[in-house]
Amino acid sequence: MPQLVWLVTGCSSGFGEVFIRQILSRGDLAIATARRLDKIQHLQKLGAAILELDVTHSQEVINDTVAKAIAIYGRIDVVVNNAAHVTSGAWEDVECDQLVSQFDTNVFGVFKVTRAILPHFRERRSGVMVFISSLSGWHGHAFIGPYAGSKFALEGLVESLGRETEGFGIRTLLVEPGRFRTLLLSPSNLRVVPSKIPDYAEASKANADGLAKGDRTQPGDTEKAVKIILDLVRKEGCAQGKEVPFRFPLGRDAYETIGEKCKETLHLLEDWHDVITSTDFDSDSAQK
Repeated sequence: MPQLVWLVTGCSSGFGEVFIRQILSRGDLAIATARRLDKIQHLQKLGAAILELDVTHSQEVINDTVAKAIAIYGRIDVVVNNAAHVTSGAWEDVECDQLVSQFDTNVFGVFKVTRAILPHFRERRSGVMVFISSLSGWHGHAFIGPYAGSKFALEGLVESLGRETEGFGIRTLLVEPGRFRTLLLSPSNLRVVPSKIPDYAEASKANADGLAKGDRTQPGDTEKAVKIILDLVRKEGCAQGKEVPFRFPLGRDAYETIGEKCKETLHLLEDWHDVITSTDFDSDSAQK
């Protein structure tokens, strides 16, 4: 495969930083972005181009930034929408503006970055769009409603987008990682809303303590995950000679939890088949 140019969001740590290092190690070109340039100076020293990009900025500002990114190497071949954070709290404790803030980064930010680069891909009739979703896009854990809601929304948006753009030679890859050892649960990325309601207090605190304990002790190896994603994009390594699927879970926990949900859904459809399919107009009624 020829040398690719990658644009990656959220590169100050975690998946984004690993993406840049591995992209460069394969001989491709990388444009790393983050809200603050001082957080990614070390990636510039490794050979990446760097740009300031806050996905919560306006569409016009993001359009300008993406235009600057395209101008660096004359094109972009792959965009990786990676920037995200987690808001945790009970429904009755989370304020609407906190929910909107969660969606601003995890959904609307992804929408704006992708919308900015789509004309470039469409005109070239090529390009790969990678979206880092989550196991939480399949399973809504208690007290993770804002984050799970944002990832469920992302899944629907991206599935629709993939169908809209596949005729233009644009590939879409929706990655659903389980728990990987990144800074996603660190104080800088995790926003916990403690419960003020006695009925939720104990369970809410236990959830917050569990998230804090999980920070940087997650079972998933980010290096291994990113290697697989690069293989899927480049169609080499584990993806050599295979048809790359649109949706790709990563991690043992993702495999097990998504598998259980699929089984439960199939069981529901079989058990309630006659009721679910009983809602069409009767033939005689329809004719009247």
